[in-house]
Amino acid sequence: MSTSLLDGLRAVYSGRLYVDAADKAPFLTDWRGLWHGDALAVVQPDSTEQVAAIMRWASRTGTSVTPQGGNTGLSGGSVPESGAQGIVLSLTRLNAIRAIDAVNGSMTVEAGCLLSQVQEAADGVDRYFPLSLAAEGSCTIGGNLATNAGGTAVLRYGNARDLCLGLELVTADGQVWDGLRGLRKDNTGYSLRDLFIGSEGTLGIITAAVVKLFPKPAARVAAFAGVESPEAATRLLAAMQVRAADALTAFELMSALCLDLVIDHVPGTRIPLEQRTPWYVLLEVSDATSEERATENLQEGLMSAFEDGIILDAAIAASIAQSQDFWALREHISEAQGSAGKTIKHDVSVPISSIARFISEAGSALADHYPDVRPVVFGHLGDGNLHYNISPAVGGDGAALLERQEAINRVVHDLVVAHHGSISAEHGLGVLRRDEAAHYKASVEIHMMKAIKTALDPDGLMNPKKVLAETQPC
Repeated sequence: MSTSLLDGLRAVYSGRLYVDAADKAPFLTDWRGLWHGDALAVVQPDSTEQVAAIMRWASRTGTSVTPQGGNTGLSGGSVPESGAQGIVLSLTRLNAIRAIDAVNGSMTVEAGCLLSQVQEAADGVDRYFPLSLAAEGSCTIGGNLATNAGGTAVLRYGNARDLCLGLELVTADGQVWDGLRGLRKDNTGYSLRDLFIGSEGTLGIITAAVVKLFPKPAARVAAFAGVESPEAATRLLAAMQVRAADALTAFELMSALCLDLVIDHVPGTRIPLEQRTPWYVLLEVSDATSEERATENLQEGLMSAFEDGIILDAAIAASIAQSQDFWALREHISEAQGSAGKTIKHDVSVPISSIARFISEAGSALADHYPDVRPVVFGHLGDGNLHYNISPAVGGDGAALLERQEAINRVVHDLVVAHHGSISAEHGLGVLRRDEAAHYKASVEIHMMKAIKTALDPDGLMNPKKVLAETQPC
């Protein structure tokens, strides 16, 4: 049966196709090694037309399809299920920059373009594409859109959805929709673009997109500040928003434990403040005219915050290299925590006004029930997104921690929902949070999601068992 299926695929598709176990292996495991799947074959088409031909074959034969970009996701959404006899459709060879319209502030890119490639193409025409992630050298723009990626600049520029004007995609039955319109206004019916962004490949395959470009800032200046508490960090955010308005482009929160882990496990790193504090903030201000203005904005804002008792210490980057050192502390937290041992990761969002209470309540609840664990708390305070991760106590048993993952998740996520938050802010549901999301979503919401899935993928072939546990018609 497998041979017959592959013969049929080769009859309609002559592009790159992997069937040997060694060739398929890199596509069947996520980069953290947490999920492992199976596939009849891996295909790497070179064009949208080839994607459409593959999808028509899949629809006709009832073969499941797992779309995959850079395979850098954290929720298992790009890995096929174990025992599956479908195909992985890798989009990394669709990597052309099709057009740049600097006047319109837009660029048309194929889904397999690396995020760093899109950033560099914008820079080449003196424009700025602000989506920025730690994995930007290996993640693809198609994957970023499929998961509605966030990153460090959401405070100023929004999520991936906010940065996209139009899409080209292939439907589950192999039709091509050309929605590559570079329009800021288009009220001609349902927003299909927004429906497919964040759908994690469960409704169709994004093959290209029109993304927004912005004027390149003349300067971006970072600062590092020490604060007593998340409540003080929230006060600093409010004060800097009043002073800098949308020139405040990033605002990151980190606990002292986060930085201790980085210093212990990442050589050459150090905290750039003389005074050690319980919490730290990394903030960045951009300016359209000069570095002097950006620095002055930061200096005045931080001095005022110091005089008001909001911050305890601060340092402003005096060079690009120093700014990069500041950001390295933030970006190496996940790596350092992983080097320290097993972890339970949470990607949650709550209203910014609830951040301090949530952190306090979650810490107390975990201390009461699991005194042998340590919260490792950091994230994008400016947009309410926290990575509330859990590690064992020093010398603790990582395997024992993972055995309690479901119970610990429930403690954390119950509090997230109590604060009217979300259990998945920027990493997507995939398989990691699929069932957990179903536990918290209202039945009417699940019903609408299933109705959309059934309408666009009636046979349940698109990235099965991701996002929604059940793919059968309502």
